[in-house]
Amino acid sequence: MSPQVIQVEPISPCKLRLWFDNGEVRQFDVTPYLDRGVFTQLTDPHLFQSVKPFFGGVQWRHEQDLSADTLYLQSETDASWQLA
Repeated sequence: MSPQVIQVEPISPCKLRLWFDNGEVRQFDVTPYLDRGVFTQLTDPHLFQSVKPFFGGVQWRHEQDLSADTLYLQSETDASWQLA
């Protein structure tokens, strides 16, 4: 089981900064999902900004969601948040 998202911040039109319950901070690029089904709505900047943690993953206002497994396994370490 992957770590759970405890905080999320949209950091660009297509990227999220994610804080996980294991202490890691990672970035997830939503771009590959934006041409699929309900995720096409996330090209609206206002909707993209509505992201929030949801059952260990994230969810947007129109109920698009991504699981903790997807977010953790397909994200990259956010080097800007690592301790020196």
